[in-house]
Amino acid sequence: MPPDTATSESLSQAADWTTLKRFIPYLWPRHDAVLKRRIIIAMMLVLLAKATTLALPFAYKRAVDSMATPANEAVMVALSFVLAYALGRFASVVFDNLRNIVFERVGQEATRDFAEDVFSRLHRLSLRFHLSRRTGQLTKTIERGTKSIDSMLYFLLFNIAPTIIELIAVAIIFYLNFGWGLVLATALTVCTYILVTRWITLWRTALRAEMNDLDGRALGRAVDSLLNYETVKYFGAEAREENRYATSARAYAQAAVKSENSLGLLNMAQSLITNLLMAGAMAYTVWGWSKGEFTTGDLVFVNTYLTQLFRPLDMLGWVYRTVQQGLIDMAEMFRLIDTPIEVADLPGAPALVVRDAGIVFDNVHFGYDPDRMILHGLNFTVEPGERIAIVGPSGAGKSTLARLLFRFYDPQAGRILISGADIRTVTQASVRAAIGIVPQDSVLFNDTIGYNIAYGRAAATPAEVTAAAMGAAIDGFIERLPQGYHTQVGERGLKLSGGEKQRVAIARTLLKNPPIILFDEATSALDSRTEQNILTTMRQVAEHRTTLTIAHRLSTIVDADRILVLDQGVLVETGSHAQLLRQAGLYAEMWSRQSVEQADHAAV
Repeated sequence: MPPDTATSESLSQAADWTTLKRFIPYLWPRHDAVLKRRIIIAMMLVLLAKATTLALPFAYKRAVDSMATPANEAVMVALSFVLAYALGRFASVVFDNLRNIVFERVGQEATRDFAEDVFSRLHRLSLRFHLSRRTGQLTKTIERGTKSIDSMLYFLLFNIAPTIIELIAVAIIFYLNFGWGLVLATALTVCTYILVTRWITLWRTALRAEMNDLDGRALGRAVDSLLNYETVKYFGAEAREENRYATSARAYAQAAVKSENSLGLLNMAQSLITNLLMAGAMAYTVWGWSKGEFTTGDLVFVNTYLTQLFRPLDMLGWVYRTVQQGLIDMAEMFRLIDTPIEVADLPGAPALVVRDAGIVFDNVHFGYDPDRMILHGLNFTVEPGERIAIVGPSGAGKSTLARLLFRFYDPQAGRILISGADIRTVTQASVRAAIGIVPQDSVLFNDTIGYNIAYGRAAATPAEVTAAAMGAAIDGFIERLPQGYHTQVGERGLKLSGGEKQRVAIARTLLKNPPIILFDEATSALDSRTEQNILTTMRQVAEHRTTLTIAHRLSTIVDADRILVLDQGVLVETGSHAQLLRQAGLYAEMWSRQSVEQADHAAV
């Protein structure tokens, strides 16, 4: 799958109403009658609130007209309409808030379900996808999407829809009370208002999309820099990283200034249009009053309706931008859901049944790119319980074997068999359940030591976690810690030494208890003393299991049952350590070179 190259423009084009149509099943869940009832009740409350709001100007008008009547009994009439007006305003607020209370669970559940589907999809996408995307940008996409979708739904259902209802109702009321003139003037003004707002908001939406891109880029660079904190320190690159982040932050600030300035322009244009109509409508009412056609109350009647009508319209630019931005964020999340899964289980694939732990690479051809092949017809067999070492120069394809074995990728040709089954014909979960790994860089979760060990098996008991720690010879270290198994390891386990992290990784694999274990250069980053201690633990762990050890230092695998020597993706030699030395081939050359390097290092 090619890396993601989506632009803000392409996302804006994709964010149309078909995106919202795809979201409807989340909002109207097929099998959840409770949420459906909540939506229906919320919409009924919307109608009640709008009906109350539309009735308020009538009470206001009657109160004013009553006050214009020079009679004592008119006082009580005016007071009753004033009280009705106040009660109506209170009832409208009550209906609005009850609507929010009823609908809140619906919006949150819909947004949560959508976010969970996106997160689940991300875990099913291939390693190739994650290597081509920045983690910070992915998390920002989900965060921004979940926040904007809820507000977008609120505005669509409780702002735009009620405003349309109110527009129709006001047009009917104005026609019945004032004739076609005021209706046409209001309609013309509202259309002009909407068109101007849409034109300016589309411009602002493009600015907002640019801001999102720059915000994600700045966050991605910040996360990348902080995750590689040690590397930054090693090379004294603090100023360089600060400059890279500052460049992105300055670009974001410039885009934000443009966006906020455009908001001021939008507000002024909206105010000009609404006040022109307000002035014209009230002048028309005063003119009619002077001719005896309208009452004093008609002035406040028209003023109140137009004020109520333009109150939500005053927010139209913000509402339109929020809805448009919500559609963009939603479209971006749907793009993640629509990303093809490169490595997928076959329909109805069974689970792998490991009767023995034999492994076969049968004429495997693989390359990360079609024009750059890594493995060229690789063939070898690992017998159940055999300890196999895989060595070779850098770029020979050693680590690629681990990725293929875990089925992060599928080979372009050939087969990989475990216990006689082609791993492409069984479920990925069952394949990965059968294999444990201790990698070169054991990345730990920013949680406790106990949590990181227990990650090997979700249902593990505290006693089993402790037994795994004992098997990895790290229980003594943990017990000496003030908080024991509750000790925080820091992000990526940075609070632990290299040897301690490796032992945690070994304990995690022991807890998983797989029949196959892969050691991927598990000791290459350790000092000699720690390496020997870890090797002793690894040999104990490897008993009664099939093990593959990918190694750079040949001294760590001399006791392997068999050593496979790779060169440029081809198996060039195989045999025990003694046999390979007698062959005087690539392995013997590598052994000789490393022996000289070790001797020179010892002499120093």
